[in-house]
Order: sequence, then C-alpha cells, then structure tokens
Amino acid sequence: MRAVFLDKDGTLVEDAPYSAEPGGMRLAQGAGDALARLAGAGYALVVVSNQSGVARGFFAPSALRPMRVRLEELVAEAGVSLLDVAFCPHHPEGTVREYARVCGCRKPAPGMLLGVAERHGIDLEGSWMVGDILDDVEAGRRAGCRTVLLCNGGETEWRFDRWRLPDAFALDLGRAARAVLGEEGRHG
Repeated sequence: MRAVFLDKDGTLVEDAPYSAEPGGMRLAQGAGDALARLAGAGYALVVVSNQSGVARGFFAPSALRPMRVRLEELVAEAGVSLLDVAFCPHHPEGTVREYARVCGCRKPAPGMLLGVAERHGIDLEGSWMVGDILDDVEAGRRAGCRTVLLCNGGETEWRFDRWRLPDAFALDLGRAARAVLGEEGRHG
C-alpha cells in the first residue's frame, strides 16, 4: 500500500496555530479535489501533525480526538477517507511535564510516519510526505518517502541539508497532488 502523508495545519487545513477548536477547521483551498485525485490513484491518505499545544498547556490531550473526528468529516465531504491520523503532543520546551520532552514522533523525526506505516503495512518508498515546512520534508525523507514542500509561506527558517531538500515544490495541495501523480514537473 502506498500513502500520501499530509501535514495538518497550513497543508490540509487552513493554518490556525495552536487551535484545538474543531469547528474552526476548514480544508485548504483545493484540498478536497486534490485528496480525491490522490485517493483515486490508489494512495491511502494519512495525517501526521505536531500538536505541541498539548505540551505547552494550550489544550488538553482530550482535544485531539474531536480534532481527528473533524478532519475525518472534512475529507468525507470530499468523498474520501483517512486511513489514519497521528498526532505528536510533545515539545521539549513544553510546560506540561509529561509531554515536555524530546521524542521520536515530533517532526522532523520520522516516528509518526514509521508507526503508521508499521500498523498498516505501508510501502514508505512508494509513499509521499506533503507539508508546508522543511521539518515535514525532513520527517518524510528520514522515513524513506519522497516529499513535496508547499511554498505557501509556512516555512520561515529555510535551512537546507540532505534531509531537508524536497523532491518537489508546489504552491498548493492541488499542485502537490499533480507532482505526486507525475502530471507536473517535480519542481513546478
């Protein structure tokens, strides 16, 4: 099974930093069509999202379940479903002791992708990671996926190294889907 791993904020849904309000979530422009095209091409859809708001005390871990339900509703409106949703609640500078730590799941570490792949038998070499920051790219590359960086203003540091060079650049999720499907130049 091949998958497209998707970052949540700024990639799949409109960016709303540290928001745990499911009612405020909206798919990014063109995301529904992009997801339908990817699913139609045989890719499983997976969300992998850092949610350091838990570690920082902005919202409780219990807020993640309604967030997942809302994501599932949003993609269902596009006629597709998510295979899985993985959240990392950790941050080394957090204020909530049990979540204030370095972990293997917080992107740029590949733990969320590796865990989902193991649970579902996903072929990581045949899969893609799409995100709006280079930490997403690094997580995908470290997991063995190809990667697309959405150049939509999310990245602010622009530190490149061998792990942080995407296979493709795109302005939005629709163009990212075209790159994944080989319909557009990888660096379009």
